[in-house]
Amino acid sequence: MLTIEEGKRFLGIMPAVTEDGMGAKLVCFFPKNAGSQVPTLLAMIALFEPETGQPLAFLDGRLITEMRTAAVSAAVTKYLAPNNDRRVLALLGSGVQAKAHLQALRHVCQFDEVRVWSRTPDRAQRFAALHGAKAMELEPAVRGADVIVTATNALEPFLKGEWLKRGAHINAVGSPRPTWRELDDVAMHNTLIVDSREAVLKESGDVILSGAPIFAEAGELFAGLKVPQRSETTVFKSVGIAVEDIAAARLVYDAVAATWSQSRSS
Repeated sequence: MLTIEEGKRFLGIMPAVTEDGMGAKLVCFFPKNAGSQVPTLLAMIALFEPETGQPLAFLDGRLITEMRTAAVSAAVTKYLAPNNDRRVLALLGSGVQAKAHLQALRHVCQFDEVRVWSRTPDRAQRFAALHGAKAMELEPAVRGADVIVTATNALEPFLKGEWLKRGAHINAVGSPRPTWRELDDVAMHNTLIVDSREAVLKESGDVILSGAPIFAEAGELFAGLKVPQRSETTVFKSVGIAVEDIAAARLVYDAVAATWSQSRSS
């Protein structure tokens, strides 16, 4: 991550190679755009064939980032969300990631109630009206919630661990800088899952400044190598890793290629 203007403009370079795809994402993270017509995150992904190096496509990395971030949270939530009949989702933040997480999480959970909070109450009200949610103040939104999403660019922790219901699961996807935080120390010192140990220890202020021990990476959950109890309160801290972008970009490319092939054959 290259800092152009501290707190306002960053350029990220994210390369990765998998068996199915190879490439890199160039991402502009511009918190200064908040409140304007320009998104705070803009990106392009260059995708290559890993066996030959042949260029395949340039893709809109903004939308892919939006979708893959929420998809990873949903996959982790499937393993960690509490088992109960009534589930309450609290979205802390009302931007694109709040919307993407609401859509993705509904694939793995049944929610009877969706709550939303924003530092800008008018935005929370608009989000609630569009998505059938309930706009609430911060603490009431968190208390009693089974699944919580923090998706902000907060500089200081605003989610207090003392508010959390025992067994709740948190997807913390915002504030991706080593000095920025969303969760306080009490919240972080629950069962902590990360997308990458190496990445969060460089990029996540929530992990670095709290000193919270890491229980597992998401991949260890998926492989069955680590199995936390669903009765425990869990936190998934995601900073986003390049392999997620390349895997998602390859899925998009293959889907488009299949459509083109069908249209030509018809």
